[in-house]
Amino acid sequence: MARAPRRPRIYFSFRSPYSWLAFHDLTTGRPDVVDAAEWRPFWEPDAHSEKLLTEAGGRFPYTPMSREKHLYMLGDVRRLAARRGLAVTWPQDVAPWWEASHLAYVVAAAQGRGLAFIDRVHRARWQENLDISDRGTVGRLAAEVGVDPDAAEHAADDEQIRAEGVRALLDIHRDDVFGVPFFMHRRQKFWGVDRLADFLAVLGETGEGATTDVPAPPPSASIAAHDARSSDLGHAGGCG
Repeated sequence: MARAPRRPRIYFSFRSPYSWLAFHDLTTGRPDVVDAAEWRPFWEPDAHSEKLLTEAGGRFPYTPMSREKHLYMLGDVRRLAARRGLAVTWPQDVAPWWEASHLAYVVAAAQGRGLAFIDRVHRARWQENLDISDRGTVGRLAAEVGVDPDAAEHAADDEQIRAEGVRALLDIHRDDVFGVPFFMHRRQKFWGVDRLADFLAVLGETGEGATTDVPAPPPSASIAAHDARSSDLGHAGGCG
């Protein structure tokens, strides 16, 4: 029997505003693709996860962001959000710890609430200025979408969840993913929210989607003020 093709794969990160915008565009315009795709988390591992990743033969492909790129992204994300009628509050990441939210996603996905969790955490970070590196915050967000809050809050303490996280990090390594949002279908790869239409076109060509249209963003809306003096120039703009 012929081997069934792998589902379209989308890499996302709660750290990246471009990942948030791509998720918004897909959920509002192409829910069929949202449901059909395999959603994979992308995050910089902490020391524990990085050690496990190295022992498994993988590495995380991350290059620190320059101050110039960070400052550019502040304006770029503001423009893109305004076109979609979204108000954005730029988060102040004093001590980002990405395991808190991304390993909690592993828990949410196992409980069948992965997409709802992605949506809730994106809104919490980019529109409500909540600290998603805080375990308690992550637990409360999980509870709001029907995920076991204790399991989500303590996901990083669960060695089985850590192992699942390492497998996710190995996928990043094997798929040569270097930033998000990152879209894959068969042998074709697309990086960035501005390549979403190309990804959808490929899905249409291969029978994975009936149309390739992404809805036009609504007229500009007022944008919440943000502080360009973020204390985390290497992380706050995401990796899109």
